[in-house]
Amino acid sequence: MTSEIKSLGDVLAEVLGEQLVSVKHHLGEVTIVVRAADVHQVMSTLHDAEGLCFTQLTDLCGVDYLDYGDGAWDGKRFAVVYQLLSVPLNQRLRVRVFAEDDSFPVLSSVVSVWSGANWFEREAFDLFGIIFTGHPDLRRILTDYGFVGSPFRKDFPLSGHVEMRYDPEQMRVVYQPVTVEPREVTPRIIREEKFGCN
Repeated sequence: MTSEIKSLGDVLAEVLGEQLVSVKHHLGEVTIVVRAADVHQVMSTLHDAEGLCFTQLTDLCGVDYLDYGDGAWDGKRFAVVYQLLSVPLNQRLRVRVFAEDDSFPVLSSVVSVWSGANWFEREAFDLFGIIFTGHPDLRRILTDYGFVGSPFRKDFPLSGHVEMRYDPEQMRVVYQPVTVEPREVTPRIIREEKFGCN
């Protein structure tokens, strides 16, 4: 472990104190876990504290831990992972926050800390069903407004019973029964002895 990473872990432990659930150093990166109740305050601290200065949010994504590790996972199901960058200190940090309720995952929005979190949070809401309280405009961003469900959840069905299309006569999206027969696609395997040889 490099001294730079070790010192970042020490600074985080000193600044965040009891708000820090865990710190992990792996492959030259620092990952911290914080509680859902503390997420907004922790993010504000990471952004503003003199020894940290994580002024850039480079990514935010939802994670579904259902059946993670072949079912060995026994923690909370949904998490949001934030990738932060401190340009003045040339350091990166990953922050993981688990939603407390698996059936209705809710976290505080960090749009007031990083305005760039707006579309990232909308994407996590749309694809995973994670609610961000305090978000200025939380609505779907990638799927149709009438879409039912969260397509990136691991329990979302792979094929549905309805399909949608735009109807020019009604001038809107309509749903209708699926017209494509389900089939299993098996890749063709070539087993010729001299295939590909000159």
